[in-house]
Amino acid sequence: MSESAPLSFGIKTAPQHDARYEAIVRVWRDADEQPEIEHAWLWDHMMPLGGEPDGPCLESWTLLAALAAQTERLRIGHLVTSNLYRSPPVLAKMATTIDIISSGRLILGIGAGWSSPEQDAYGAPRLSAAERIERLAEACQIIVRAWTEERFDFEGRYYRLTGVYAEPKPVQRPHPPILIGGSGERLTLRVVAEHADIWNFSGSRAGAADSLQHLNGVLDAHCAAIGRDPAEIRRSVQLFAEADALDRTRANVSELVAAGADHVVLNLLPPFEPGLIRRLVHEVIEPVRSAHAARAT
Repeated sequence: MSESAPLSFGIKTAPQHDARYEAIVRVWRDADEQPEIEHAWLWDHMMPLGGEPDGPCLESWTLLAALAAQTERLRIGHLVTSNLYRSPPVLAKMATTIDIISSGRLILGIGAGWSSPEQDAYGAPRLSAAERIERLAEACQIIVRAWTEERFDFEGRYYRLTGVYAEPKPVQRPHPPILIGGSGERLTLRVVAEHADIWNFSGSRAGAADSLQHLNGVLDAHCAAIGRDPAEIRRSVQLFAEADALDRTRANVSELVAAGADHVVLNLLPPFEPGLIRRLVHEVIEPVRSAHAARAT
């Protein structure tokens, strides 16, 4: 991977429990005013993960549309959309709409999907990991074609479509960037090599930096196998940023950046205290960026 990719920082707000609509709007607007923060993310779950399972959880694509209309600068997206909940041409149409609302700021974050309780509750099929990843690969092909072609048919193993017509097209040309999340070495990272502009890895786990360094090598090998320059794919990590432990967050981010991350997403935990965004900039982002620049020279 490229050693010269500039560091990029963003935030994530999971819209569950105490992360209510008004609080998310406020923190995204705060982030939109800080140029050191370049992107903002939601997740794509229908039910809470962690805490009380019967708590509130907002639907993410309708929420993203509202946030797109209330921000001006941030790149926006999901870490990550489940491919199980919406058909690929429908998702392509939704993504185009958000790209238009945001004047070309969407990044399509997508993954194979994994939450079995949600699948049972919301009618998504229970599939093997291999089939979910193979479906993801086909979905990426369909979405890009919907964004770039006037009309087409698709005959895959899992999706069979006739006369797909998707107008208008996204603002971004040739199409919005695609971020794929996941860490499966044999299948997922192969799909990343084939289709992604950004790969996202979960950095909130023990030994995350060592795992990231190893998986970066695996991804590079997949790129080499298909003749793609691995420097074309940004290496993204997401990790929790706790307001009362930003020194630990800074240390974790520094370790992940040293291991190869160049796209960092700070996952915020509610309540989002006033001034949190400025604290992230001054206590985490600026020191990490300065240290990274010093190492590069």
